[in-house]
Amino acid sequence: MAFFIIGFIVAITGGLGNALVLVNLPYLQGSLGVYSAEIQWLPAAYVMANVSMNLLLVKFRQQYGLRLFTELFLVLYAVATVAHLFVHGLASAIAVRAAHGMSGAALSTLGLYYVLQAFPAQHRIKAVVLGIGFSQLALPMARLFSSDLMEFGEWRGLYFFELGLALVSLAGVLFLKLPPGDRIKAFEKMDFVTFALFAPGVALLSAVLALGRTVWWLESRWLGLSLAGAIVLITAALLIEHNRARPLINTRWLTTANIARLAMSVLLIRIVQSEASGTVGFLQALGLTNDQMQTLWIIVMAGTLAGLLASALTITPARIPAQLMLSLVVMAIGAYMDSNATNLTRPADMYISQFLLGFGGALFIGPTFVSGFGAVIAAPSNLVSFSVMFSITQTLGSLLGSAIVGTFQVMREKYHSSILVEHLTLLDPQVAARVQSGGAALGATLADPSIRSAQGVATLGAAATREANILAYNDVFLMITLVAVLTFAWMLARYLWSICVVCQPKPEQNAQTGMANVSLNNSGSR
Repeated sequence: MAFFIIGFIVAITGGLGNALVLVNLPYLQGSLGVYSAEIQWLPAAYVMANVSMNLLLVKFRQQYGLRLFTELFLVLYAVATVAHLFVHGLASAIAVRAAHGMSGAALSTLGLYYVLQAFPAQHRIKAVVLGIGFSQLALPMARLFSSDLMEFGEWRGLYFFELGLALVSLAGVLFLKLPPGDRIKAFEKMDFVTFALFAPGVALLSAVLALGRTVWWLESRWLGLSLAGAIVLITAALLIEHNRARPLINTRWLTTANIARLAMSVLLIRIVQSEASGTVGFLQALGLTNDQMQTLWIIVMAGTLAGLLASALTITPARIPAQLMLSLVVMAIGAYMDSNATNLTRPADMYISQFLLGFGGALFIGPTFVSGFGAVIAAPSNLVSFSVMFSITQTLGSLLGSAIVGTFQVMREKYHSSILVEHLTLLDPQVAARVQSGGAALGATLADPSIRSAQGVATLGAAATREANILAYNDVFLMITLVAVLTFAWMLARYLWSICVVCQPKPEQNAQTGMANVSLNNSGSR
């Protein structure tokens, strides 16, 4: 029980701090006094550090132990958080996020190891599902009580809570130690050359994905330069690894059909799971705040827990394809249910759909990790490669999903807005009456008829923008439904093809069957 509790705390610490920041980015932007583009560096810094540290984490664990890595970066995380409380600025906030990303890379793995120790050997696969799935609880949990933390101490409430999480996790790791593992000399000199190329490449790519939608993709020259630099650096790192005898990243293994399909499926699912950010944006476009969505996040939390438990209780190697396809069907249904939203839609109308999306997302993550880890067991030397691949598809995939969903929503909003506005003319009696009623509402405070008319036009324009946003979010939900359905069809086709291949008789069996038939025919003739 102690291993399980500490494993849960450690795993939640790895993601909850970043989730609290993601949920409260507009409020932190105000408290820091920065622009909307500048505040996007906070989630980007977390992803930059998290992916880069995963590259070194496995070999560090093999040579020095995972607990030492965790203790070092938990202390760094705590020190950076304390410093930010005294030096409140964008630079210190970015430093805290980077420190959290470094420690989060180890905390997720360490939480999994603690949960594994809590279960007997015959139930280790269930422990893997729970240990990996605990991170899915971070975002709905952050939405549940982040407002209370802000009321408690404004922006300091968030960072005090982060500091408390880091210290509690550090105390738990020091109090209850994992069984010691074998230590081997794992690092080579070329590993650090690869890291020196790969880490800045990932950092540049993260910056492009995090800020592209805010500063817009084709408007900022530095985005193109950063993307070009990321391509050059990451390609150089992969070329070095491709020609090494003992590579840090096994490019030949990562480009095999099974691993490539696994990475693609995880990326597609991360896009589908970005529907949650679309739901938040839709409700905020209607003027709702986080306090008015509390029951909705309780429903999402319940769905996520139900998905985790269902996956852990039913998972077997034979059922993994069925669980993956079921999760896609459930998420497709949930996203389609949200695609008929109107300006009268409220959180209560989205309880069932969001429960299904939380359930499907939690149901997917565990079987995905187990299916990929099976290939690592067959070739343990590829553990670093699998760790990097899973980290990139999860963390960078979440940035990619948010970027795609946000960009698609902006483009569709402009499209719908252009169609709605082109029909708005004061020669239309209904439009003129709407403008007049909008200005009449301000008649008690504005005596000038021309100013009242201008205010009426502005009110009508705001209503048109709101309706265009609603139509755009409906398009987003339909797009996510289509992605989920196509991914399901792809997985189903692959599953049916694999069954057909297995059921086909082997050449040896055909030869033996033919010999048997010849023997029977000969015996019959005799």
